[in-house]
Amino acid sequence: MSLEKINVSLAKQLIKDQFPQWADLEICPVKESGNDNKTFRFGNELSIRLPSHERYSWHVPIEHKWLPRLAKHLPLPIPIPVGKGQPTQFYSWPWTVNKWLPGENASLESISDFNKFAKDLAGFLNSLQAIDTTDAPLPGQDNFFRGGDLSVYDDETRECIDSLGDTIDSHAVTSIWDAALDEPWKHRPVWIHGDVSVGNLLVQNGELCAVIDFGQLAAGDPACDTTIAWTLFSGDSRRLFIKELKVDAATWVRGRGWGIWKALLNFRQHHGKNPTKAEEAKNIILSIVKDT
Repeated sequence: MSLEKINVSLAKQLIKDQFPQWADLEICPVKESGNDNKTFRFGNELSIRLPSHERYSWHVPIEHKWLPRLAKHLPLPIPIPVGKGQPTQFYSWPWTVNKWLPGENASLESISDFNKFAKDLAGFLNSLQAIDTTDAPLPGQDNFFRGGDLSVYDDETRECIDSLGDTIDSHAVTSIWDAALDEPWKHRPVWIHGDVSVGNLLVQNGELCAVIDFGQLAAGDPACDTTIAWTLFSGDSRRLFIKELKVDAATWVRGRGWGIWKALLNFRQHHGKNPTKAEEAKNIILSIVKDT
């Protein structure tokens, strides 16, 4: 289903049919909503989250089961499901009603103290990784293998490197990728968010106030949660984040691999089409190469 068809009208119909107690609440789209899910706010305390494709709906049962349990152990708010919507003739997949979390997406402009932000985020991830993982979901197709073995994306990454040619330092990038593959995760699985990015970190009064979008939640290797070190932080804030996050040196090697993989995909996608996004992706590649 296209994002255009996931609109206020559809959200109103779903709420009216399945949660009539909330049918009179005003519904409006959020200012910034991702491509995987479309989010709407309704009333003052609720939001509705609708996957845009079947593959993004596979994880809905996991979020409903685990997010309320994890929330009890975390220092910052996370989405709490209060209703699970069912597929209908108008919409084909399960969906979620969550408690509304106030705040704006993290950005260079919205964060007042990057060092504090880095420390707070590291503290959140440390708390998440410390939670018991008994019976936790493992990485797989439903969460795009976040927390799993990087080798899943080996062919894709090497294809990106070859296709981008001399627009990148292919030797340095290949060395980073090879090093990441040579450092497999050898410890017990820990909880991972799976997509620690600026769009999933909320800011209020300049500070980190919530972490959202756990659509790739699993228990595995935390390396994929380290990439924010290069996509948001720099200088002192990056060094502080690396210092505060309780992972070993090998995890940072794999984290650079995760960061290179994603940045290469974005650079290839936008190169020659969207100069702004292409430049952002290339800068991340350069940042990781320089930091190696």
